[in-house]
Amino acid sequence: MIHSPQTAVILLSFVLAAGFLLVILSCALWANWLPLLVALTFILAPLPNSICSRCSRADDLSPEYNSAYVDFGRFLTGMLVTTGLSLPVLLAHSKLIQPAACWMSIAGGGLVYGTILVYSGWFGGSSDDEGW
Repeated sequence: MIHSPQTAVILLSFVLAAGFLLVILSCALWANWLPLLVALTFILAPLPNSICSRCSRADDLSPEYNSAYVDFGRFLTGMLVTTGLSLPVLLAHSKLIQPAACWMSIAGGGLVYGTILVYSGWFGGSSDDEGW
């Protein structure tokens, strides 16, 4: 059980480093840097949720809550996560990367995205439903 925020940050940084290590190894071991695109999509995946949830809140100009922004942010996030999962499979199927590099990049990208989600969930600062 994690007892302090410092321990949580250290654990999350270790998992994030392991995810980036898997993605970089999937590129370096076979001298093909195409799987690095997976890390980019998983890093960008939480941004639409974060930005669109900030836009949907009621403010001084419009007192009502607009959930269309949240839905659009979730759509974009889902699109990026699906791209991050399917791009290495597509590259492996077309023989542009090795199958082992495909699975390493998927696992590493999943660790990176999961770390970002856990960090934003623990240290996000608001209790609204902002993410997945």
